[in-house]
Amino acid sequence: MKALIVTIGDEILIGQIIDTNSTFISKELLKIGIEVSKIISIGDNKKQIVNNLKSAQNNYDIVILTGGLGPTNDDITKEAFCDFFDDKLVHNPVVLKHIENLFKKFADNPINHLNKAQAYLPSKAKLIPNRYGTAAGMIIQNYDTNFISLPGVPFEMKSMVKEFLIPELKKQFKCPFLVHRTLITYGKGESFIAKKLTNFESNLPSNFKFAYLPNYGRVRLRLSAKGNDKNILEIEMDKLVSKLYKLLGKLIIGYETLNPIELEIGKKLIESGLTLSIAESLTGGLISSRLTSFSGSSKFFKGSIVSYSTFSKQNILGVNSESIKKYSVVSSQISNEMSLGVKKLLKSDYSISTTGNAGPTKGESNKNIGKIFISLATPNNVKSFEFDFGTNREKNINKTVNKALELLFNELSKSN
Repeated sequence: MKALIVTIGDEILIGQIIDTNSTFISKELLKIGIEVSKIISIGDNKKQIVNNLKSAQNNYDIVILTGGLGPTNDDITKEAFCDFFDDKLVHNPVVLKHIENLFKKFADNPINHLNKAQAYLPSKAKLIPNRYGTAAGMIIQNYDTNFISLPGVPFEMKSMVKEFLIPELKKQFKCPFLVHRTLITYGKGESFIAKKLTNFESNLPSNFKFAYLPNYGRVRLRLSAKGNDKNILEIEMDKLVSKLYKLLGKLIIGYETLNPIELEIGKKLIESGLTLSIAESLTGGLISSRLTSFSGSSKFFKGSIVSYSTFSKQNILGVNSESIKKYSVVSSQISNEMSLGVKKLLKSDYSISTTGNAGPTKGESNKNIGKIFISLATPNNVKSFEFDFGTNREKNINKTVNKALELLFNELSKSN
């Protein structure tokens, strides 16, 4: 089962926005056993759209396009569909009624002819309803290929994929089972790990794939398998994962799920009825942003203090001025005081703090650039972790964010 994703929009090609739609769609398809073979981005150009539809015909089982369904002149996906499928646009009263209702509820301005034009779809298309917007989706089956068009607005597209597209594809296709496991390693680079796993990779079963995914301060190892019997795949996967643990030992710090680590942290805290607060210096609020990026985070997240200056460390978090003079702001002692201070201030069960020299200059401390301290306060104690991440500012900040989340996740996993 092969799928192609085509994102449409000049704004993607010029770097004005990041394509997050493809990531979401790929993950949702993977859950039902459909692999995405290719992802491409093209501009708002009808000829490009038609050419890609032609090249995809019979080469892919599923072609999903996002973007180009709005009310303006550069939204030309429906016109391209009509050209390719030798079709015409026809009025859809259901879509028009939906658009009118949206304007009555949410719009200050009256509906105009451009909005009404969105109620026209290719006559051969099956409607994909858009609960949250005016751009209807559509699906056309042509020979052995299903062509699907969705709006580019992420929150509209996501609901359409989950509520309509995935159930529709599950009914239509009998897909193989896909099983994935991703292990997270820390402390050694990709080449070091690859050398230790040479024989492991050489002896993998033919239906298994192995990949290295390096990122700030860590390497993820992904095992993937495809087959018709899920139980057999799971048994074989467990055996291979056990081999990896024997070969790499303490380099492996845990599993990665399909959910981001911040969502898993939130789940653990909510299930346990526990709360979290954060004090950030060099990370400038990035950890807090990650942890509040999903619905329901208010159930566990008490808040955060971005104590970027020495003044805020002392006057908000209560860090002792004598400790700063003795140890400097980049130290395990100050990191611990920050963590305990925010925990007390916001009355949380757990807290995290970060301090360090991100670079390119040393700031208020003479510690080396890349020297980082992360502290984790639990209901029972506070622990400090020291790292030397290097001289690149962006890497240092991102490594600190990832490491702080990993430390918290591992601590919560012990408690559960």
